[in-house]
Amino acid sequence: MQSLLNPENQQPDEGQEKASKRSPLWRAMWLFPFREPEFRSRRLAARAAFYLLLGASAIFGVMVGLLLVYSVNMPQMDELERYRPSTTTELLDIHGKVFGSFALERRVVVPYSELPPVLQDAIVSIEDKDFFTNGGLNLVRMVEAAYQDVHSHGKSQGASTLTMQLARNLFLSSEKTYGRKIQEIFLTLQIERHFTKQQIFTLYANQIYLGRGTYGFEAGSEYYFSKHARDLTLPEAALLAALPKGPEEFSPVRHPDRALKRRNLVLSEMVNNHKITEGQAEEAKAAPLGLHLEAPANSEAPYFVEEVRRQLEHEYGVDEVHGAGLRVYTTLDLDLQRVANQAVLDGTATYERRHGWKGHLQHVGAADLDSYRHPDWTQPLVANAYFHALVTEVTAGKMVVKIGGQQVTMEPADWTWTTHFKATDLVQVGDVVYVKVATASPNLHVILEQDSGAQASMMAVDNSNGEVLAMVGGRDFALSQFNRATQSQRQTGSSFKPYDYTAAFEAGMKPTDTVLDAPASFFTPNGPYTPHNYEADWKGSMTLIDAFAESRNIPALRLADKVGINKVIAVARRFGVTSPLPSFLPVAIGAAGITLEEQVASYSVFPNDGIRIAPHYIRKVAQADGLPLEQKTPEVREVISLDIAREMMILLQAVVQHGTGAAASSMKHAFGGKTGTTNGFTDAWFIGFSPSVTCGTWIGFDNPAQSLGDKETGAKAALPMWMDFMKVAIADKPDEQFAKANAPKKQLDVPVAAPGEDQVAPKPAKSDDSDSNSDSDDDSGKPAPSPAPARVPPPTDAVPNDEAAPKVVSASPAKAAMPAMAPPKPLETGSSGAKSSAPHE
Repeated sequence: MQSLLNPENQQPDEGQEKASKRSPLWRAMWLFPFREPEFRSRRLAARAAFYLLLGASAIFGVMVGLLLVYSVNMPQMDELERYRPSTTTELLDIHGKVFGSFALERRVVVPYSELPPVLQDAIVSIEDKDFFTNGGLNLVRMVEAAYQDVHSHGKSQGASTLTMQLARNLFLSSEKTYGRKIQEIFLTLQIERHFTKQQIFTLYANQIYLGRGTYGFEAGSEYYFSKHARDLTLPEAALLAALPKGPEEFSPVRHPDRALKRRNLVLSEMVNNHKITEGQAEEAKAAPLGLHLEAPANSEAPYFVEEVRRQLEHEYGVDEVHGAGLRVYTTLDLDLQRVANQAVLDGTATYERRHGWKGHLQHVGAADLDSYRHPDWTQPLVANAYFHALVTEVTAGKMVVKIGGQQVTMEPADWTWTTHFKATDLVQVGDVVYVKVATASPNLHVILEQDSGAQASMMAVDNSNGEVLAMVGGRDFALSQFNRATQSQRQTGSSFKPYDYTAAFEAGMKPTDTVLDAPASFFTPNGPYTPHNYEADWKGSMTLIDAFAESRNIPALRLADKVGINKVIAVARRFGVTSPLPSFLPVAIGAAGITLEEQVASYSVFPNDGIRIAPHYIRKVAQADGLPLEQKTPEVREVISLDIAREMMILLQAVVQHGTGAAASSMKHAFGGKTGTTNGFTDAWFIGFSPSVTCGTWIGFDNPAQSLGDKETGAKAALPMWMDFMKVAIADKPDEQFAKANAPKKQLDVPVAAPGEDQVAPKPAKSDDSDSNSDSDDDSGKPAPSPAPARVPPPTDAVPNDEAAPKVVSASPAKAAMPAMAPPKPLETGSSGAKSSAPHE
């Protein structure tokens, strides 16, 4: 029987059945255009068409609005054309060797020609196979990524081409939003329209982050493999190409297993992309990661680098110094700096051994043995280097220590100097010991040393121009950044005496004049001050030459008392000493604190015939494009006359020839200098010079009350370090000699201020690690009680004349008359008749 609703007994179409259950409007839209006679109503058709067009218009409007919103404030391509990435400022020594750098982002920009084909193939194969043929967008990958987003409710990163990555890294944030993606697409299209593929690849290769603070493949290659990108091998190039995906996740330093898998994936993709053969890939996959990490930046001359950084930031600003890619041509001689580093480390180690094993080691708990990392473990393990090591195993005849990731065993011969035969008497598991690398390869071998806290510093300048050739501010910059060469004001002991004798010569005395070395008391506002010499003897009448060479204290005090301590202080000020110098007699034999830098600069005046050239660290600074920046010239002025300088040279040479510094005479070279030791042996100095180089050394503890030990004089503790350095500094100058008495004055093609024109203003004391400004002891002993420091006012007739025409020193000028000094300020009242000892060498 035929159905009334379906007279022809036909089954309704599925679409029609769905449509029959909806509203008339829905049925009209569902069956549009009209497929059945029952929906051929023109009214419903028009309404359906209207709503379809309205919806399409709304969607189009929304899309246009979004495009306008996200295109507002978009970077213009002329910005990219002018784009200069933050690049590394490099420090170069006098031979053109790079030894330090400053960077907000460690980046070395290279041109396309410096990016080898093997690296380009590796990057393109893993990041964007169609880079050289696509228009910046990979629509297939974008659709796939969108599909994954919908089904995973996330935001895929797999659709970005190299150009899109470049756009994101240059101009956009890394947030995962659709708005940022739209902006990324817009920028990508603009970049592709304005730049060639080679230019885009170059920008990308110099911009991308590769972990460990490195940006760009050249910087990454230098860091991970210590070579230029152009020299990369296939497995090395593949490893670098693996990093942009996740610089930290695939870090070969932190996660070598992940890095290896990712590198091998890159090699497989290079095979699929027909860039290498299967055989090449298998050979490369079998190779280890082969890391050869670059030594930490600024590790060879860290104290010098810090001085340069401070000066540059003061003159040019932080942003310019750390991001503009400057090339700073410094005064450092890297070869001499390495010698200075070794001299200080060996000298302090020798001192430590003289005083036997003290122990008092830092101890690490058992729970921290695996996680412990000492700051100096970032340095490369090379022969003669010194490290702190962690004891991981100890028996009577064996000590196993860890340095970085390496374990090394020491045997009894490696700690013989301690006089302890059993290792168990020295250390326990968890102790941090100090060791020296005897050999680094083929087998690492270390010997036990000691770090009881003794510190040392060294500084050397070129006499002819005041350039600082080397600087060491302490034993270990990783542990203490305090620069003991420029920041620490320590009592100078007898190394202050050249100022006394200079003042005496300017008052009319001669080197061959005599002075009495006999018991004496000096009357001060405190009462009688009765010092005596280091040795319990008296030499009687002595020439000034012998008194100076033998570092006798009483003669120096007699001279200072005769000319007036204020006159001595005025001389020191002319030499450039700005540290506080209180106006009381013991200053004449080193009771005041002065920096090593000030002492070295002062001593260089004597071989320079009375000319002081302020020590400086920078020759010139050039911008990234090679154009020089304005650079201040060093201060150069005449502080003593030629005659006085030559007379002082007689005394200073006598110290080395037959005085307290006679050990240096074994080097058979022209030297002059002076030792210095403070009361209680808290500070030991030697400042000396050849005709070409002046070098100063100091050794002591950061706590100025802590003694170096009995008989640790400047000649014993400081002079050997100076000799180790000077042996190398003069190696290429075997025949140099000081000027003879009647030789003409040195010629200087620089403006020089006349003697007495400029007075150096005192500066506040600088604090050291122990928050102490200077020692309380002095080279002669303590007056009783020590007076309160009082600053000496500048001479009333020594007004600086900034407008005076500078002159070129070409002939010996007449001896300058000393300005009249203000009368000494009274000292605080104290007990009389005090006696004290005063060590000297």
